[in-house]
Amino acid sequence: AGMLFNTTRSIVAEIGAVRNKLGATMGKMGCSRVFLVTDKGLLDGGQCECAVQSLKEHGIEVFTYTNVVADPPQHIIEEAVSQGRELGIDGVVGLGGGSPMDVAKLVAFLLMPDAQDLETLYGVNKVVKAQRRPLALVPTTAGTGSEVTPVSIITTGENEKKGVVDPTLLPDVALLDPTLTTSLPKHVTAATGIDAMVHAIEAYTSKVLKNDLSDSLVFLALELLCANIRKVCDRPDDLEGRMAMLKGSLFAGMAFANAPVAAVHALAYPIGSHFHVPHGLSNSLMLPHVLTFNAEDAKARKQYADLAHLVVPYAAEAPEERAVQIMIDEFANLSSDLGLETRLSQVGVGFDDIKMLSEEAMKQTRLLPNNPREVTVTDAMQLYRAAY
Repeated sequence: AGMLFNTTRSIVAEIGAVRNKLGATMGKMGCSRVFLVTDKGLLDGGQCECAVQSLKEHGIEVFTYTNVVADPPQHIIEEAVSQGRELGIDGVVGLGGGSPMDVAKLVAFLLMPDAQDLETLYGVNKVVKAQRRPLALVPTTAGTGSEVTPVSIITTGENEKKGVVDPTLLPDVALLDPTLTTSLPKHVTAATGIDAMVHAIEAYTSKVLKNDLSDSLVFLALELLCANIRKVCDRPDDLEGRMAMLKGSLFAGMAFANAPVAAVHALAYPIGSHFHVPHGLSNSLMLPHVLTFNAEDAKARKQYADLAHLVVPYAAEAPEERAVQIMIDEFANLSSDLGLETRLSQVGVGFDDIKMLSEEAMKQTRLLPNNPREVTVTDAMQLYRAAY
């Protein structure tokens, strides 16, 4: 079978990565006026300091954009780009969770002098001229894996999430520093960790673009994530555990960037955009139900069985169907053990909203064809009811 695989060309994972490497890296790419795209919480929390110091030490002027919010709306991108143009920005650093990184990717692209209009970019491979400003991404969650994906997810209109997918959005460098993740609240550590697990699992069953390299990254990712998520939720300043989570999230990101996600994400997006439930939590709410639905397909069940021992080591001894059930139960238990909500009714979704959510999920035509089983609007309604 053939293969298509793109990823970030340079990855630095070490304690102090940002402080030690960011300025030199941006300087080497010819940057003198850098836009630091982040959010107010991270600026106030002090996570940006190491980035600013490193850049300034290399004679680079730093301008911060801190208006990024979760599920970033299109006007945030437009505002950042117009500010960046006025400032004569020649390089971009995205520091934060998925939202600041996704915004930074598009800003770096749209800051080119003759960049095409944002409206024309939604979809897969819509970029005409593969040029952007130098771009470094620094994840502060483990996480979205956005530092190694060619994807940027934007909320358009009132409540629809659309993706720009193009290899041009991959950054020049990803810097992983576990010290930036130790102050995450437990529920964010938990939800973003499960999000990364969903990336790995959905990449492994991806119907169209599944490939050997993504598969091997899935194994690395799930082993690291499942062995460490409880540890870092209990001991937030465990740097070794935090590094393992960042690497797990990175490997899962590399996998799903090339073997795309499917029904868990398709059903999670409308929950996020209509009820402002954080993306990782939306995914964890739907995960056990979609796994149960997909496992009725023999091929998907076998694939899940390949992964079960990475999630729960003793599942290795169990026959296929039992192993898959052990894995599904573990994901259901993991959410409640870590203090996350486990039902849609707990996050503001009404039973009457299920029909609307199901119709909205059907609009995720980029993701649904990757699912091992076809999901109809009726299936979606049953899945949301099961999660209710």
